[in-house]
Amino acid sequence: MEDELNLAAVDLGAESGRVVHGRLARGRLYLEEIHRFPNEPVFFGKHLYWDFPGLFREVKKGLQAAAVKAGGLHGIAVDTWGVDFGLLDETGELLSNPVCYRDHRTEHILPLVFADAAQEELFRRTGIQIMSINTSCQLRAVRQENPGFLERAEDLLFMPGLFTYFLCGKKANDTTIVSTSQLYNPVTGDWSWELLDALSLPARIFKPVVRPGTVLGELTAFPDGEPVAGAKVIVTGGHDTASAVAAVPAQEEEFIYISCGTWSLVGTELPEPLLTEKARELNFSNEIGVENKIRFLKNVMGLWLLQQCRKSWNERGLAYDYPELTACAAKAQPWRTLINPDDPVFLNPADMCEAIASYARRTEQPVPESTGDYVRCILESLALKYCWVIKRLQELTGRSYDCIHMVGGGTKNKFLAQLTADVTGREIVVDPVEATAAGNLLLQALALGKITDLPALRRVVRDSFPGESYRPGKTSKETAAVRERFAVLNKMTIF
Repeated sequence: MEDELNLAAVDLGAESGRVVHGRLARGRLYLEEIHRFPNEPVFFGKHLYWDFPGLFREVKKGLQAAAVKAGGLHGIAVDTWGVDFGLLDETGELLSNPVCYRDHRTEHILPLVFADAAQEELFRRTGIQIMSINTSCQLRAVRQENPGFLERAEDLLFMPGLFTYFLCGKKANDTTIVSTSQLYNPVTGDWSWELLDALSLPARIFKPVVRPGTVLGELTAFPDGEPVAGAKVIVTGGHDTASAVAAVPAQEEEFIYISCGTWSLVGTELPEPLLTEKARELNFSNEIGVENKIRFLKNVMGLWLLQQCRKSWNERGLAYDYPELTACAAKAQPWRTLINPDDPVFLNPADMCEAIASYARRTEQPVPESTGDYVRCILESLALKYCWVIKRLQELTGRSYDCIHMVGGGTKNKFLAQLTADVTGREIVVDPVEATAAGNLLLQALALGKITDLPALRRVVRDSFPGESYRPGKTSKETAAVRERFAVLNKMTIF
């Protein structure tokens, strides 16, 4: 790795997007955020849409700036959230802006999905947890509302593939992103054709998938002479969690990760899918990772709750940044009000603060009064849900994990990291805040032959980003009562 490599990661989250320049030199990765922009879905007509043209414009701005900064780029790759997609017609034109997974069209779709394919069959064929936001549910909703729309479609591209298509003209979905759809079979390594047939979805739109580390071709979205000319468009771990997990700098083979952002993904890596009845009952997912590893995980609602509360406060003229909100939480009374972050009422309420207050009233708990009460309620409840999921992971895999790695933007919240250490009674190693961007960039380096494999990739991460450790500050006796109260309140299995 003597030669310097200049790369750009397009990292799109459900709250914001950014373009990050990565320079790989002498075994170390150096990152610089070049361009950040908001990502807000827009409600018009009947549905909540992503502003794809606006996002694409910002992506191009960021790539131009990164190319100027670096004096040219060797590679570009895109990662995004999962499940959402765009449909192209036979001429390659986008039929509609992609609909946001939080749109209301799937609120009551599950009974229709189960009428076509039983829950047990869905899990047996895909290994994915039941959620109304899954691509399977979204496409069933399209079929219900506008079947002619599917008839006009020739290709389905998930969000990373949609961006790379308009960047280089090549259509491709990668294994990590299609595995979020609940339409892909992790055992056969192909679409679940029987399931597609059961859901009456047109087989022609589901093209062969590619692996992370595939070079698609050269960038074509800019006029000749632009500084980005000649850059390779590369398939990374298109699902942002796959890129983040690739960058977990674990040396041990068995570890737990918490990828913390708008969503929190709590899981481990397995060599093959875990498709037991107990895994289905507990609603775990088997998603594809880098080098065909299985990301066995559970989705937890994540910092979406805090983001939406902050949005409500901003609309009322109370402008807080996240450090201020965390400071408010630290001063609030501990363990006052607890919620289940994954209750459906929190998926997309009109007002998140009111949704939390209503939940407190329904469960006969004190209603949060101050800003700190709300923030502390959210962070404590997230830490407790992480702990609950980790306990279930141990039961399902039959393994005991010594260390928990927390990665992603949510690791900036040191209060949440310490709470997680307290309630789990485990050491929490906070690894790269920039795990997703790092994974995206280093998978590009792997594709270009500058890194040999996943262990070597993780070694670069360890050498580039020193971690920070959080140890439990509370005794097991202090937290045991809180864990039990959380489980009883939310009708969960006792810890």
